[in-house]
Amino acid sequence: MRGHAALHEERWEQVFRWGPLTLFGVGTAVSAAVAPALMSRGDVYGAAGVAPVALAFELWWARPGRVAVSESAAEQAHYWIRTALAFALTWFNPLYAIYAYTGYLAVSRMLPRRMTRVGLFVNAVTIAGSQASGLPPRSTTVWILFGALIVLNSGMAAIFSALGEREVAKAKQRTDTIRQLETANTRLELAMQENAQLHAQLLVQAREAGVADERRRLAAEIHDTIAQGLAGIIAQLQAVSAASDEDVAHAHLSRAAALARHSLGEARRSVQNLSPLDLEDGALPEALKKTVDTWSDRTGVAARFTVTGTEEQLHDEVAATLLRVAQEALANADRHAAAERVGVTLSYMGDEVTLDVRDDGAGFDLLDVPERTGTGGFGLAGMRARVERIAGSLTVESEKGGGTAVSARVPLVHHG
Repeated sequence: MRGHAALHEERWEQVFRWGPLTLFGVGTAVSAAVAPALMSRGDVYGAAGVAPVALAFELWWARPGRVAVSESAAEQAHYWIRTALAFALTWFNPLYAIYAYTGYLAVSRMLPRRMTRVGLFVNAVTIAGSQASGLPPRSTTVWILFGALIVLNSGMAAIFSALGEREVAKAKQRTDTIRQLETANTRLELAMQENAQLHAQLLVQAREAGVADERRRLAAEIHDTIAQGLAGIIAQLQAVSAASDEDVAHAHLSRAAALARHSLGEARRSVQNLSPLDLEDGALPEALKKTVDTWSDRTGVAARFTVTGTEEQLHDEVAATLLRVAQEALANADRHAAAERVGVTLSYMGDEVTLDVRDDGAGFDLLDVPERTGTGGFGLAGMRARVERIAGSLTVESEKGGGTAVSARVPLVHHG
């Protein structure tokens, strides 16, 4: 767009520079051709004296390197000198009015707006004199014709001048618009470069966050599966060493072997980011009931599982999260609570699912138990992180001697 506008302006500059000289040449050639029929000896001598001055004047004005400044004093002086030369030549030969048309070419460029109409009128006098068979008019009829032609030429010149000014204004507006678009494009390019840099930074941060999140996931899975499984195996083996009855010892060994196989399967599924093994063959209620029953058999603590509301098929991530929370809460009850009874309740409540794990154990002061992540353990912090990852919330209520209640509330997202 900018190149087209620049080319357009350059062409008009050439017209303003060489147009007057061209019209002078054409007017001189035509006037010379009809000189014997239209010019007296005195007119020929007069034209021969003025024409070289006009030629030199136009050549000097069209010289290379001259910079035109619109409406400057030099431009105004040039316009009036050119108009006077054209009037003089037309006085000697009417066909020299061809050169006078130069006055229409650049009047709005060379004269201030308040002088434009004056310039057009003076130029119209020269053109009207040529059209009325020459200057000065030689009869009353020709004078009347000359006056009418002045009015006609002045009106037409004013109309065309207004149209020209409108075109100049449109051209200026287009130029301003192009400049604004160029500025906007430059700013847009800078913004795109900044966005590209920000995008690259966000990709790096997202990659780092993904790596950290995957590490946390694996750490939590190891804690909830392998670590708990190993703890259970150790407890069973300790029971074997303390058992005097061979059948009891064999039962504890069988439980230890089953825990080892189950933990190995969970470890493989955790690495592959699959759903827990207990969810593979059944829905969440069945998996929770199996988990509660297995935990009760292993620990000897009475445990009861209850489902309330209308059962829904949950998304795998929601079901896995609630199952892991239940496993961790039961493990904590086994390690710390010394409870006699544990209750696990799964509630379907419209657009939410709630898991409650309550025990009647020793309880604890929440202010005295900092939630930790990392090497120090994954207990409450691990459960809370799991639940919050799926836009849920975890609430823990406990007091010394009053038992503990863990409640996980998550959105009900259907399977698939």
